[in-house]
Amino acid sequence: MNKPLIFGIAAVILLITNLTCFLLMKKDKESAKKGKWRVKERTLFISCACFGGLGGVLGMQLLRHKTQHWYFKLFFPVFLILQIALLGLGVYLLLNAG
Repeated sequence: MNKPLIFGIAAVILLITNLTCFLLMKKDKESAKKGKWRVKERTLFISCACFGGLGGVLGMQLLRHKTQHWYFKLFFPVFLILQIALLGLGVYLLLNAG
């Protein structure tokens, strides 16, 4: 498999996971406003942990959602930082592979 294809596949996967996490945050915010069934916090955390860190952090900031919960304020950015580090390591290893 060639490197541009791998980067393209990774970019699509990241786009999907981050969009999914952001949309889950949006759905939960809308449900909270309407008093309807909410998205479980566990689901939000799992979607963020599965390389949706940017979507989760953007959801918190842009939608003003879950910003009062210390565990969201702490762990969503930590997930994002870890994901950036892992992606950077993956790119480094891929580019320097023989």
